Amino acid sequence: MTVTADDGTPLAGTLTLPDTAGPHPAVLLLHGSGPLDREGNTPKVPVNLGRPLADALASKGIATLRYDRRGVGGTPGAWRASGFTDNGRDAATAVRALSAHPDVRSDAVGVVGHSEGALHAMAVAGREDVRAAVLLAGYARLGEEALRWQARSVFQGLPAPVRMLRRPLGALGNRLLARIRKTRTDVARLVGFPLNARWMRENLAHDSRADLAAVHAPVLAVTGEKDLQVDPDDLDEIQRLTQGPTETHRIPDLTHVLRRDPGRHTLRSYGRLLRDPVDPELLALVTTWLAHQLGTQPDEMPSDAQAARP
Repeated sequence: MTVTADDGTPLAGTLTLPDTAGPHPAVLLLHGSGPLDREGNTPKVPVNLGRPLADALASKGIATLRYDRRGVGGTPGAWRASGFTDNGRDAATAVRALSAHPDVRSDAVGVVGHSEGALHAMAVAGREDVRAAVLLAGYARLGEEALRWQARSVFQGLPAPVRMLRRPLGALGNRLLARIRKTRTDVARLVGFPLNARWMRENLAHDSRADLAAVHAPVLAVTGEKDLQVDPDDLDEIQRLTQGPTETHRIPDLTHVLRRDPGRHTLRSYGRLLRDPVDPELLALVTTWLAHQLGTQPDEMPSDAQAARP
């Protein structure tokens, strides 16, 4: 399935349909940051969330749309020239296109987002006509605050000699952020490397709390206890801000890449963890919750879900 973005860019994607007769409930899947394809992969970080989630949802009678980000896979463009707000507009356009598809029930459309995708899922759920939202590793704060928390978290897993340089490295980080905020181009070179400067500026200034406060649809928010990139404590803020029934899960040993790590977890663990599939219990939680919220027939729609915090 190809979605035509507001500026005419064709977003190449895959619509996975159940084997049963339609029309079907459906969800839009939104991945994390960077040059990600429809499966949530880059060459160095293959999260491989798209296909297993789509297959699991199809087995529950739910269709899934996922697409390649601009400049990746079958979608033309340059991902470094795409802003955070561009990604958000693409997500809104995609969920409207999904709702209008003849094989999809427009009264039973949801959104699932992971990492950056969770932020766009919050906005979609607050502004578009969706029945349910799943937020995997999404934060509830200003983007710059989230980045600083991430930097502190990742820093704790670095070797001891590097941790001794905390103050000078912190000062360097502050200078780099100041330089990013002063840029005015889509792409800028920083310490010799090209950077998606507009995406960074927009992400730093984005406060996800405003979007969360506008969400009235049921929400499932999941963050791993060992997530190094998103503070699991933000689940409490998500619960407080959302207006509809909200269920939160802080899963032991689950990491940002949606695999469990029972040992000491650092960024260097990602390579090892990504050789394994997405945590099957997480997939079961998401698919079961969505099946309850969206139903497989119009008369199966839940009338009033209960908020819970396991």
